[in-house]
Amino acid sequence: MTPRPKLATFQLPGRAPAYGLVRQDGIVELSARFADRWPTLREAIAEDRLAELCEAGAEASVDHPLSAIKLLPPIPSPEKIICIGVNYPDRNDEYKDGQAAPKYPSMFIRFPRSFVGHGASLVRPKASPQLDYEGEVVIVIGKGGRHIEERDALDHIAALSLCNEGTIRDWVRHAK
Repeated sequence: MTPRPKLATFQLPGRAPAYGLVRQDGIVELSARFADRWPTLREAIAEDRLAELCEAGAEASVDHPLSAIKLLPPIPSPEKIICIGVNYPDRNDEYKDGQAAPKYPSMFIRFPRSFVGHGASLVRPKASPQLDYEGEVVIVIGKGGRHIEERDALDHIAALSLCNEGTIRDWVRHAK
């Protein structure tokens, strides 16, 4: 099975954020080669050019060892971050909070400043000791649209990622 390409936004000490292709032997700094066309991954996604970037990165020499970079959230300044909660059938088995399963998943927003890069710490706010964290699947939408047919939905996904999401659980309960 061919490994899936991994694109990342990263930073080197004393430099502005950059993006590149992560490989086992290091990272290929694609922004150094394509910044005139796509200053960030967000612009490359908007123009549906991720495959082109991955191809270029696969052929290029590694620019930096992974140990030299700090990974940042993958998409700088995303237009919006929409989250969907309670979207699986065994929710009550996991939460054990006595609440009935909702009829529909909940939707909420997150703000870009609440995200950190891979390996960075989640900071528990002083307002509560009840930081709850869980792994989440991230779907990066590339092509916009409305009233998209189910058969066409995958055409709108640019990338997948994972993140560790944190919630102050008692604040969520107060809001209900």
